[in-house]
Amino acid sequence: MIRLLALLTAACFLCAPAQGPAWAEEGEPLTGTLKTIADRGTILIGYREAAPPFAFLNPGKQPVGFSVDLCHGIATDVARTLNRDLLEPDAPAWQKGVRIVYVPVAADERLAKLVSSAIDLECGSTTDNAERERTIAFSPVFFLAGTKLMVPLVNGRPSVATYRGLAGKTVVVGVGTTNAAVLHRLAKQVAPPMTVREVPSLDDAYAMLGAGTADAFASDDILLAGLLATKPDGRKFAITGDYLSFEPYAIGLRRNDPAFAALVHDSFVRMASEGTLYTLYKRWLMAKLPNGQRMNMPISPQLAEMYRALGQPD
Repeated sequence: MIRLLALLTAACFLCAPAQGPAWAEEGEPLTGTLKTIADRGTILIGYREAAPPFAFLNPGKQPVGFSVDLCHGIATDVARTLNRDLLEPDAPAWQKGVRIVYVPVAADERLAKLVSSAIDLECGSTTDNAERERTIAFSPVFFLAGTKLMVPLVNGRPSVATYRGLAGKTVVVGVGTTNAAVLHRLAKQVAPPMTVREVPSLDDAYAMLGAGTADAFASDDILLAGLLATKPDGRKFAITGDYLSFEPYAIGLRRNDPAFAALVHDSFVRMASEGTLYTLYKRWLMAKLPNGQRMNMPISPQLAEMYRALGQPD
């Protein structure tokens, strides 16, 4: 709750009346990420391949999702700032402008790829926390999640009610996630201790749960719900237990780059003031996903207030 209040305060402090993205002054030299994008002619968008509804591959193997759409909005403002056209990945090679290039990233490599300039934006389901802020910078928060457990249903009921029911059992988590850190802290609070297994992806963790080699799968509640909504055998499992952590999602970018950070912030203000931010929320959290399923997750009062702080109309 303290972290939420701090994020709300920061959002209110940073937000001014929406005036669109910050344009580069004519003749002003470009620096940082903007200069890199201008010189390269591409903007590299890092995305997760299996983190619905934020970033995942649709049936045509194209990256889609809430975070991907937000990064497309930022890319639009980058191109405008550079006075160039924004080009989609499949645009003809002869066209000149800023071309979007989508780069798949795993959970345990996303921060390093930002720092090394292998990507310019990290667009997935990444938690903004103090530890990560020592490595990368973040956009305004666009979603609030929390760690929960997915467990098999036994006779119509969850096999485990809380993490305390995992004493002596195995829980699987994604490597490089905040969920892994949470479960490692909790592992010794039960007797006998639970075993925490880290695997490369959410799909790997889900497969372990389905194969019976793990008793529970810990991840952000919204990601677990996304898997239940998109997996054919999702009805065999349930999300259970209290929240074990608080996870505010944001888009990742490089630190010590004030011009690009200002552009990203102003892009969020633009998307909020135009109603785009909430429209995208409804598209990915309430409407049908590409497979026809729905998340059916109305926006929380806390997140709605954060959107209003950015300029979302009432």
